[in-house]
Formats: sequence, C-alpha cells, structure tokens
Amino acid sequence: MSSDNASLEDLDRVVHEPSREFVESTNVHAFMEAYGIDDYDELVERTTTEMEGEPESGVEWFWGELPEYLGIDWYEEPDAVRDDTDGPQFTDWYPGATTNIAHNVLDRHAARDSERRNKVACIWEGEDGETRDVTFHELHRRANQVANYLAECGVGKGDTVALYMPMVPEVIAILYGCFKVGAIAVPIFSGFGVDATATRIEDPEASVLFTADGFSRRGSTVTLKDAADEAIEQADTEVSDVAVYRRFADSDPPMTEGRDAYWDEAVETQPDTFDTVELDASDESMLLYSSGTTGKPKGIVHTHAGVQVQCAKEIHFGFDRKPADRFFWVSDIGWMMGPWTLIGNHVFGGTVFMYEGAPDYPQPDRFWEMIDRHDLTQFGISPTAIRALRKQGDEWLEGHDLSSLRLLGSTGEPWDPESWLWFYENVGNGEAPIINISGGTEICGCFLMPLPINDLKPCTLGGPGLGMDIDIVDSTGASIADSHERGFLVARDSCPSMTKSLWSGDERYLDEYWSSFEDMWDHGDWAQKDEDGFWFLHGRADDALNVAGRKVGPAEVEGAAMDHEAVNQAAAVGVPDDTTGTAVVLYVIVEDGVAEADDLREEIRGVVGEELGKPFRPREVLFVDEFPKTQSGKIIRRAVQATYTGEDLGDMSSIENPGALDDLEDAR
Repeated sequence: MSSDNASLEDLDRVVHEPSREFVESTNVHAFMEAYGIDDYDELVERTTTEMEGEPESGVEWFWGELPEYLGIDWYEEPDAVRDDTDGPQFTDWYPGATTNIAHNVLDRHAARDSERRNKVACIWEGEDGETRDVTFHELHRRANQVANYLAECGVGKGDTVALYMPMVPEVIAILYGCFKVGAIAVPIFSGFGVDATATRIEDPEASVLFTADGFSRRGSTVTLKDAADEAIEQADTEVSDVAVYRRFADSDPPMTEGRDAYWDEAVETQPDTFDTVELDASDESMLLYSSGTTGKPKGIVHTHAGVQVQCAKEIHFGFDRKPADRFFWVSDIGWMMGPWTLIGNHVFGGTVFMYEGAPDYPQPDRFWEMIDRHDLTQFGISPTAIRALRKQGDEWLEGHDLSSLRLLGSTGEPWDPESWLWFYENVGNGEAPIINISGGTEICGCFLMPLPINDLKPCTLGGPGLGMDIDIVDSTGASIADSHERGFLVARDSCPSMTKSLWSGDERYLDEYWSSFEDMWDHGDWAQKDEDGFWFLHGRADDALNVAGRKVGPAEVEGAAMDHEAVNQAAAVGVPDDTTGTAVVLYVIVEDGVAEADDLREEIRGVVGEELGKPFRPREVLFVDEFPKTQSGKIIRRAVQATYTGEDLGDMSSIENPGALDDLEDAR
C-alpha cells in the first residue's frame, strides 16, 4: 500500500523525477499524444470525470477506447460500452460482446503465423536452481490438453474448477485451460491448510481439483496432496476428479482409485488441439476469494472482459510494458497478483518470470541473484518483504547487477519512508520508479496507481488509476480530497473489472461495499491527498484504534515507532482498557545489535506519543524476533492481537512461520 507509516510532513519531498527522455519513451505518453492530452492532471480528468459538452463520461470514453487501443480482440463487438441502468452496483460492461481470455492471452500468440509463437511466455526457476523456459506454442498445447481433460470430466461453461497448485508453469496451462472450456477457475493459495482449502472447494462446489504432490520451501518438501485429500473429505461437496502433478519424480502421494489420476496420465495424454469456447463478455472467468479477518471468505466474481482490460491497462500504462521485458511479481496463483501478472502480460505476448521458493534461500540475495541472471525488468514485492531483506544488510546486494530493472512495484502492506527509500536507492539505483499500487481482489486491479511519468514522494500511490473515478469523502459522503483532510477512499463509478457481485449473493455484496454511501463503493481505507496532489493511504478504516474517542490507524503508530533508529519493524494492536476503552500495545523487532531494554521501551513510547499525541502512546512495548506472516509477506495482525488478549486465533492456515506465534506468547 502506502504511506500509512508516516505523516504527510515527513514525506513532503519529491525524490524521484523522471527525465524528459524517459517520460517521452513511455506507453502512457504515447497514449496522451494520440488523444491530444497535455499533462497528467488532464489525463486523469479526461479518463475519470464527467466531461462538459460530451454525451458520455470520461470513464465510459476511456473504457470504450481501451480494448481497440490495447489490441484486445472480440469475437463479436459490443453493442455499447456499458449498460448501467441498474446503477453502478450492477453495471453490465460491453453488452453484446463475445470474447475469451484464453484467445487474447494465448491462442492468437501461438497461431502458426504469429511472430510470438516461439517467444518465451514463462521463465521458471525452482528453489533448487532448476530452470524452464515455456514458449507460447508449448503453453498453448498444454492448455488445450487441460481443456480436453476438463471436457472429458464433464466440465463446461459455468462449472467451477479448483487450483491448489505450487508455482510451476503447469498452473498457467490449468488457468488458461479453464478459460478455454468456459469453466470458472478457483485459484487457492498453495500455503493454505485444510480448513481454508476446504472452504474454497465447498463454497463454489468445485467438481474438479488440480493439485500436486508438493513443492519446495527453504530446502524442504512441503506436501500438498495430503492437505488436498483432507480438504476434499471435509468439504460438503463432491469432487469427482483430481489431477495430481508430480513436482518430484520419486514421490508417491496417496491416490484415491476412481477419482485421482496423475497429470502425465490424465492430462498429457489428451489431444493438444481445442476450439476455445466463445463466451459473453460478462461470463464468469475466475472466482477469487478474499481472506477477510472475520466471517466466511468472500467469493469475488470476475468476468472475461473485465479482467482482460483492467490487467492489460495496468501492465501497459502503469508498468510500461515493452516487448523485450521480463516481468516478475512475487506472488502465488492463489492471490490476485498471480492471475493479474499472467493475464496482464500475456495479453501482449509478454514474458513473465515465476519463482517457486523462499526469498532468502539459500541466502538473502536470492532475488538479487535472479534479477541479475535473468535480466528481469520489472520487480514487484510487498513492503514487508523488503523490510526483511533490508534487515539482512546492504552487503547482499553487492556483486549483483540490477541495472536491467526499469520499474519497481509494490502493494499489499504499508510502507515506511526508510524502507521505501532503501528499495528505491539500493534496488532501483535511484532511477527506477516505485509503482506503489492499491486496489483489491474485488477489482483485480488498482484504485490508486502512480504512472511512470509521475514525480514521486516516498510511499505515495500517485493518484487515481486511469478510468477509475476515485474520491476521498467524509462520513456524510461529501468530497474532501481537495481540502487535504483524511477521509474514506471511495469509487464513485464502476469499472469493467469490478466484481459483478459475490458468489454468496447480492445481499452481502451490497452490504460489504455499497451500504456506507449512496451509489459509492466504500473500499474501507483511510486516504489523503496532499497539497501537491500526491495521494497517500493511512491503513484500513475498520482497523482504526479508537483511544478515548480519538482514532488512529495502526500503521501510523507503527510508522511513528519506526522513526526510532533502533526499530526495524513494528505491529500495533488495540486491546481493551478500563480507562480509555482501547489502549495501544506495540510489538517491536529491533535492529541487529540493539539491546532490548526497558529504557528503549520508554524511548519508543515517547517517540510515538510525541508524533501522534499522548493518548496514542503505547501502554506496552513488547520485543519479539519475528511477526506471524503470510507467504506473501503480510503481517497477520489479528494473530498478534488475539495472542495478547487470549482470544481464539481463528484460521491460521495462511501463516508462513507458525513458530512466530510462540514468539508472541513469549514476548518480553
């Protein structure tokens, strides 16, 4: 995410100014020239607001122009850009059009007369150093075999297929094979345990599951098939077919006769031709589950047209995709950024890099070594992961040539200025802009996104994404963006990739996103626009700590604590307090070589109190060695809070380092 960790005053300096030569080389500059747009402010206004004297809004104009501009094919052209008769909540985008993601990301590139037929679609590297290059032709053949296998299983349009797979190239063929046959792909994070996986099989009633024997993590084999079997048994739905990919040649996973079949027998024996199914633009393509902190996970419903145009737009304009690029975003197929990376790059026949393994194995320079060896050009990662790598020391960057990097990316967690600057200066060499983005699974894209033509302040998210009518409002729904006050981040209009509802139905969808303000999507984030037009986020509005009637985001407390030179990472939680209702408890990881002492606790409390005010001075400061995190690097704050209060931890299946929970119990 963003600047959640510092006040606007701390960030009020431009540190990145792209050269005129760089600006004029960008895809977004070419778009502006093509449409006679003079500057960034005019670009945002042209693509997001009502235009005086024009019959259509900027949102409608932009999304209407975009498919042809980006070269996205239709089988049948749309009758209109959209039908919003039922309001922004239920906008029908590109009515009358037919398409299929698989055609645009794969079929047309693999055609015999295509120049991209033998281009590498995916460079893969395993933790043990094994590498594979997969061309569009090879990927096309394998996706066709997946589609034929699914058809043999009786899967057709609208049926759900679950993917509980490691990050190997086969997962791309499975995703695209689902699209080809018209099935709805349900990617599941490979790090999930039995409960979370069972929910994601049961809720959509998936009849087919793709899984594997396991994957490598820090030199060890993590089994996957055992968890898959338990999840199937626990799920209250019938899974009739399971295809098992053997990641390890000598593995012998448990197999259920009549249901399970090995990949090489079930899929690789299928014909390698398949006629991709023509679908309505609004037909479902993926069901992505968002893991909320409470309640049943939300099934986010994405369409074929919406996902294509949003992902392609962001890769083309935000990350300035060029034909020779090699794009790497640290993610899993079960998180939004996995499909986003694949679809957004493959629309253009681009090359993605995929890594299966830990970021610091066998040494903390693993990412830097891979960027150097594979000449990667875009590198996206969570701020928390960068903080962990920064802690390992600058010496791990030495000897690695990172000059191939043109742009850096980040999302998912709050930035602090020191880590943002470290990433910018040490990994990007003070030249590659950090495209710090924020959106969500609900739109498979970004509400806020800097463009490569923008100046940057540390931690900024730039401004509204192209075609995204975004605002900051107060509790009454009145716009306060230009007053530079903090308020709620909202969308005043729909976009093609916005979930068409939730799998569980319209009632929860409307309650979750459209009930706070009239005809406005409430994204649940605190946002602020500074006097220079830079947008920042201040954490989740629903995570706000209400101390004696005053509210602050936990990320701000953490950022204030990290202003102390001894603090490397911090996690703030709210706990019950007899006097103030809620009190702040701060968990801290100190820098190497720093002694964990009582006088340091008081110094940290003082720094927070001085910056945010005495009410927010932590009641306690506790020292730990690590925080519980997901595999994508996010701190699981609800686990931190529940450990302190003694509440039920809930589903911890996504945790990467369960030992951290013991560390919290023993916090000093």
